[in-house]
Amino acid sequence: MQLNQAQRELTVKVVYYGPGLSGKTTNLQMIHARTRPEVRGRLLTVETHDDRTLFFDLLPVFFSTANGFKVKVKLFTVPGQVIHNATRRIVLQSADAVAFIADSRRSASAENNAYWRNLHENMRENGLDPGETPVVIQFNKRDLPDTRSDAEIEETRRRGKEPVIGAVAIRCEGVLETLYYVLQGAWRSLEARAQLSKNVGLTEGEFLGQIFHNIDVKGTELEERFGPVVGRDPDKAAGNGGGR
Repeated sequence: MQLNQAQRELTVKVVYYGPGLSGKTTNLQMIHARTRPEVRGRLLTVETHDDRTLFFDLLPVFFSTANGFKVKVKLFTVPGQVIHNATRRIVLQSADAVAFIADSRRSASAENNAYWRNLHENMRENGLDPGETPVVIQFNKRDLPDTRSDAEIEETRRRGKEPVIGAVAIRCEGVLETLYYVLQGAWRSLEARAQLSKNVGLTEGEFLGQIFHNIDVKGTELEERFGPVVGRDPDKAAGNGGGR
């Protein structure tokens, strides 16, 4: 978190982490496509022959609170290739919350576990406490063969404290739900550390509402709570990422 009292500006940072081609880029593309142009920044993507993202995608979403604070929510992804671990560590610096994007296929279990350990190692390298930093786990690619069963996903949920979301990112299934829980976790962590509601005048309801009232949530579990965005084409699709 970056809090600038003089300029009345708060920046919240969320990092999407996980193996290469697990769907991190696709998550951000879908979020960007469903967000009103007036409150979203440019989605920056760098692609190479050996990975979907060499450095990171950056999606700044911004709004102003009732107290006049400008709030920026910045979403990053990290490169998944093993050789880019130093870059992953740099991108993870000062993260307020993490969305861990895993491949649901049983054949990907070893790689998911390796990147989960890598996440915790890089958190510690950056002075982040893995036990305190909010993390949401998304099991993506639920439409492919050989995926974990719903019962197996539920067992993962019971074993840990992290919210666990099933997803098919190329269809935007589970994408906005993942974003909701990771932002909710970020706000609650910052409230505990910095008392945002008192010092900034930003409640959890206002924080989440200002974001999701500007996102087309039609067809998701969030629709009943936030409703569709007026004036947006709900069928407008983002470009599909190679990571699904």
